[in-house]
Amino acid sequence: MAAEPSAFSITTSAAEYRRYLLGNAEGEMLDVAKLIPGLVLDLRFATAQTLLGRPLYARARALLRRPVAEALQRVQATLSGWGLGLCLYDAYHPYSLTTELMCPPDKLVDPPWSHLPHTRGCAVGVGLIELASQRPLPLPTDFHEYQPATHSGYGQLPAHVLFNRSMLLAAMKQQGFANYPGEWWHYAHQRWADFSPLDISFEELG
Repeated sequence: MAAEPSAFSITTSAAEYRRYLLGNAEGEMLDVAKLIPGLVLDLRFATAQTLLGRPLYARARALLRRPVAEALQRVQATLSGWGLGLCLYDAYHPYSLTTELMCPPDKLVDPPWSHLPHTRGCAVGVGLIELASQRPLPLPTDFHEYQPATHSGYGQLPAHVLFNRSMLLAAMKQQGFANYPGEWWHYAHQRWADFSPLDISFEELG
């Protein structure tokens, strides 16, 4: 199990976040649905389809730090040349929600500090769609469905599923995203450590 960092600063108020942006414009949290044409949102945490069996977001929004959002925009552009697009399952979530999500009763998973890229607005859960039909492409499992095939290195899958997974990996890696091997859908941007964790609601972020 990962060790907790000795110290890290969590931004807990919208006022503190706005002061930070005065000298750090690239730390702005962007609404990726407005930035990326054709992006399909399937934000499961705004529904009851969660580990806790209830919605975890009051609003279905996908927010990312500016460099991360722009990198995801480039991923979408690459995929569109192949007739494909991204389906976004998850992006930023507040630190307090991460704590709750990672440590639900009887389902202790990894500690929240091992999932800081999401709280920093630098990680995503993504799948693929066919642009022409808007239908999801077959991938190893559903989002947050845990079985052996969830692992990114699992090979006992149909050839077309392996091909789809490899296309997603290639497009994301090209733009600086690294896959978390335990979840084929989970990618963190290489600059995640440049930004502090946030514990600010979607409403407060504006």
